[in-house]
Amino acid sequence: QVHLVESGGGSVQAGGSLRLSCVASGYTINRKCMGWYRQTPGMEREGVATFFTGGGHTYYSDSVKGRFTISQDNAKNTVYLQMNSLKPEDSAMYYCAATSAALAFSDYDGSRFCTIESMNLRAAYWGQGTPVTVST
Repeated sequence: QVHLVESGGGSVQAGGSLRLSCVASGYTINRKCMGWYRQTPGMEREGVATFFTGGGHTYYSDSVKGRFTISQDNAKNTVYLQMNSLKPEDSAMYYCAATSAALAFSDYDGSRFCTIESMNLRAAYWGQGTPVTVST
C-alpha cells in the first residue's frame, strides 16, 4: 500500500524559509511524476511545483518561481520543497502528490505527464497535507 507522508510545515514570518518533506512508502519515487500542491479553505487546489524524478523536467507556478525549489533523495525515497522568501499568500495546506506506482515514465513521457496541469489530473496518490502559515 502506498503512503505519502508530508512534514515540515509550520508557522514562519514573512521572508522566512521552510523545507517540506514527503516520504513515500510502498512506492519507489524514481521515474515518476511527483509534486506539491496547496489549498486554502474555500479555494481550489493550486499547483506549486512538479517534476519528473528521472530528471530534466521541473515545473513551477508563476507565484513561486524563483523562491521555491523541488528536489528528491532517491536513497530516502523522499521529495522536498524548499520554500524561501515566504509571503503571507503562501499560507495553505501543502499536499504531496505522485503518479501511479505501476508506471515508470520515459524522459519523453516525463516531459508530457509531469506538468502541474497534467499531474493535477493524473496523480494517483495524495498525502494528508502539512500546514504552512506565513505571518506579516
